Amino acid sequence: MKRPIRVLVAKVGLDGHDRGAKVIASFLRDAGMEVIYTGLRQTPEMVVNAALQEDVDAIGISILSGAHMTVFPKIMTLMKEKGLSDVLLTGGGIIPAGDMGKLNEMGVGTLFPPGTDTQTIIHYITNWVEKHRNF
Repeated sequence: MKRPIRVLVAKVGLDGHDRGAKVIASFLRDAGMEVIYTGLRQTPEMVVNAALQEDVDAIGISILSGAHMTVFPKIMTLMKEKGLSDVLLTGGGIIPAGDMGKLNEMGVGTLFPPGTDTQTIIHYITNWVEKHRNF
């Protein structure tokens, strides 16, 4: 790859717990990725606009609020509208396995539950970007 992988890490909605998102952002940085952390209380529109402005390869959503079945589909719709069909949408948090499957069927990438080894996440993003992005 000619440049580092660029990942936007976001917290959407009123979910105020961002420790996990910050930990993941740190591990991604340590792995050589450029990370943009949007902070708390973002809207799906804010996330997608930031992803577009920052020319990211992947968006990682950290969600603990239970709003995953609303947030991920809305972000997917906005990504398609803005022409970000070659950007990975992934994430993690408190998401039941059945809902993970439904979101994957909609086009959301792998979703990671709490306790997932950070190397698993790093390898997933790296492999996805190498296969799907041209830069």
